[in-house]
Amino acid sequence: MPRTQQDRSNSTKTALMTAARELFAERGYQAVPADEIVRAAGVTRGALYHHYSDKQGLFRAVVEELEREITAEVEEALRAAPDVASGMISATGVFLQACLRQEVRQISLSDAPAVLGWAAWREIEAEYGLGLLIGMIEQAIEEGMMAPRPVRTLAQLSLSAVMEAARMIADAEEPERVSAEVQQVLGDWFASLLRNSPG
Repeated sequence: MPRTQQDRSNSTKTALMTAARELFAERGYQAVPADEIVRAAGVTRGALYHHYSDKQGLFRAVVEELEREITAEVEEALRAAPDVASGMISATGVFLQACLRQEVRQISLSDAPAVLGWAAWREIEAEYGLGLLIGMIEQAIEEGMMAPRPVRTLAQLSLSAVMEAARMIADAEEPERVSAEVQQVLGDWFASLLRNSPG
């Protein structure tokens, strides 16, 4: 069957995203010119501008794609956990393990704050991470595993702590060691919050 305009459009966007993600992960945003991305994708420069406005627009789409994938992994860890307490620890571990990947360290943690601006980067992180944290905290309080607290405030502070941990991993000379350390500290902190229950 002949391809529709929508099929061609989706194929072009996929090619641009795939090429850009690989190049950004390998060399970083600043070292990858737009012309190289369109050559690698096998499309025209006009296609880049049509679908993403410019290189920065394409970069933001790559960042959001990564965030969606990581969020899905974290949600899967939560679903697989036997209870909310172990789910919080497991989900944190899954996220911090994701931060060890080269593409996450380079694209999401190193380049995104600089390229998109700190406010936009925090907005993206909040969009994908804050809702998960709010849900976990609400469930923990509802099940009597955590004392009632201002949920959104605790979720925002928890997200800030987790993202600072992610930045520490991204900047570390020994990311595996730092990941293990921050996972232990965050795990202890979350466990202490859960132990401080009404009962």
